[in-house]
Amino acid sequence: MTITDEDLKETVRKAIKTIYDPEIPVDIYELGLIYEIEIYPVNNVYIKMTLTSPNCPSAGTIPEDVRTTVSAIDGIGEVHVELTFDPPYHQDMMSEVAKLELGFL
Repeated sequence: MTITDEDLKETVRKAIKTIYDPEIPVDIYELGLIYEIEIYPVNNVYIKMTLTSPNCPSAGTIPEDVRTTVSAIDGIGEVHVELTFDPPYHQDMMSEVAKLELGFL
């Protein structure tokens, strides 16, 4: 059975949703820290993400957690994680789930 890029992207999304910012009880996907997930030939994955601030104490660990977690998915090739602060993170990027969990709704 061949897995489609969209199925693989959903598997990557689910894996990323297991990663939490240590200071916030919401996963990084729902926080809106993941800007882009792309699947390239041979199941290579590109992820563009941000952090809540450039001075985030977890800046050294969260992107590496993303790379390690996605790399562990069966059938994944290389994983490249790009960290960007453009556009800057804002609370409006959070999903409704995250806003509800954090008491913003």
